[in-house]
Amino acid sequence: MYYRQMGRIPHKRHTVFKKDDGSLFREQVMGTRGFSGTQSILYHHYMPTEVLKAELIGSYTPEYEEQKTLKHRLFLTNNFTKKGDALSAREYILGNQDLLIGTASINQPMKSYYRNGDGDEMLFVHYGSGKLETMFGTISYRPGDYLLIPIGTIYRMIPDDKKETKLLFIEAFSQITTPRRYRNEYGQLLEHSPFCERDFRGPEKLETYDQKGEFEVVTKSRGALHSHILGHHPLDVVGWDGYLYPWAFNVEDFEPITGRIHQPPPVHQTFEGNNFVVCSFVPRLFDYHPEAIPAPYYHSNVNSDELLYYVKGNFMSRKGVQLESITLHPSGIPHGPHPGKTEASIGKKETLELAVMIDTFHPLKVVKTASGIEDKEYMFSWVEK
Repeated sequence: MYYRQMGRIPHKRHTVFKKDDGSLFREQVMGTRGFSGTQSILYHHYMPTEVLKAELIGSYTPEYEEQKTLKHRLFLTNNFTKKGDALSAREYILGNQDLLIGTASINQPMKSYYRNGDGDEMLFVHYGSGKLETMFGTISYRPGDYLLIPIGTIYRMIPDDKKETKLLFIEAFSQITTPRRYRNEYGQLLEHSPFCERDFRGPEKLETYDQKGEFEVVTKSRGALHSHILGHHPLDVVGWDGYLYPWAFNVEDFEPITGRIHQPPPVHQTFEGNNFVVCSFVPRLFDYHPEAIPAPYYHSNVNSDELLYYVKGNFMSRKGVQLESITLHPSGIPHGPHPGKTEASIGKKETLELAVMIDTFHPLKVVKTASGIEDKEYMFSWVEK
């Protein structure tokens, strides 16, 4: 991301910065990769280390099913019944050593604040609106937003009153960034990128609370959730600057790359983390070669597992897949269009589909509870009848 500044900061970093009463604001450097990666400097009313009480809540690590027959799988996430806040409502579906993936149906604000100490989080808003309150400021969210929350960021999510928010979430164990091939050596997005810096929305307003008291921050780290009771409000930042901060990108601002013949999935790539990529399939014109077949060719994921979350429209290569569903096409066996979809695509001019794809370069494991929402006949849906 690019440099950003909000609120009050001193002229030079690591220098005296006083409040009106003569006492010091407390400087905090948040840096990745041992201070050689992206970083920001924040200035607090109180010491961010002021903890009155610390307790172990318990493990968050999901239990995975034993190895089963290698097959394509379909999960109907709208069959999950659990609702709650942006943390308690999370339902893990798949994961590996690089990330955890799931959905959440949110109908209430988070009671405590939360931070992920293991890696970045990416929340895709399928539907619903509200605000994301963070130590860097507040971001309003709407349908189609990708919300990127850097590691260590204290935040809480507040949906609009009487409206439910549905999320697809990624809990990464690494940093999530834009694809490297779309950036020059200075970090600026290139002209052929499907988006540019003006499409990204940082915090809109820095809300600062100069307030003592007991406030809980739930911290996710080392396979467990931990409760930390701070002696002050966690959103006590009066100013910050740097390159590390939360932001939003709406999928409607993704500009699809098209060609005369079918383009491979990497043209849809939107973000990347360690050993995984995130792609956006958006409404777009189809291929314009006179004999083009717009539907994708059958292909084998030789080195990656492919996950698709269905957001809107009629996905051109699938039939009988509901919105809010997740398909998993694992490495080792080929997959492709359902019967009749290749022929039906010929001559079509556009698609109005919207879906999020996550490709992982280590095999994904299925969480045990996900079997309860699985369509177990999906593997056989390519059999022509």
